[in-house]
Amino acid sequence: MPDVTSDRVLQVSVSRGVATLILDSPANRNALSRGMRTELRTALSDALADDAVRVVVLDHTGRVFCSGMDLSEAAGGSSEDQGVREFPELLSLVWSSPKPVVAVVRGPARAGGVGLLAACDVVVAASSATFAFSEVRLGLVPAVISAVVLPRMTTSVAHRLMLTGEVFDAGTAAAGGLVDLVAADDELDAVLAGQLTALAAGAPAALAETKRLLQSRQPELAFDELLGLSARFFAGEEGQEGIAAFREKRAARWVP
Repeated sequence: MPDVTSDRVLQVSVSRGVATLILDSPANRNALSRGMRTELRTALSDALADDAVRVVVLDHTGRVFCSGMDLSEAAGGSSEDQGVREFPELLSLVWSSPKPVVAVVRGPARAGGVGLLAACDVVVAASSATFAFSEVRLGLVPAVISAVVLPRMTTSVAHRLMLTGEVFDAGTAAAGGLVDLVAADDELDAVLAGQLTALAAGAPAALAETKRLLQSRQPELAFDELLGLSARFFAGEEGQEGIAAFREKRAARWVP
């Protein structure tokens, strides 16, 4: 039997060298709430410290992979309340993990949720999954997630999609480099299993050093330079108006 624990927003299981972290807060579309961020950081840290774990998987319950930051926590308050300053720690933990991290995207991913999957080594998505950099439509800037998204994506594709905030499909995500593998919904688990088998065949130290080598050819994660920009817009007039409009299901006042 796998070792399974369950709590309010995250399920964790370890079996046959794979630690599976399942976002389990469908009521708020698996948003990156304070609780979710805390539990993810703890579970990731535990998995990385466990010699029995060879690969980490980020999966989810419900229709949505992750809707981004919990906007109910982002209305008013300080940037610390909004999680702006702790979210980079989570992304950095995933990005710098010496063990491969695989994201399984079975449904929509938005804003910070796209950042979370972009920090992973391998992203496997269902053909029905959709994505969006929705920040600009909320009066926000995708500053923090750009640190992990831009090394992955084709520059011109990221440029257009971050500016328009439009929803795009799994095919576009794969063509732009955000997603590695796209599978029919009923074949997703088989594709995931194949990737886990391939990753587990690698020697742990060799995998860690190979990942370090690959990342040495990419820009450093400049979170310190991006935090101020993100925090300013979260707490600013446009950000608070965009968040309010989203929660009230109305157009923001800048929309013609």
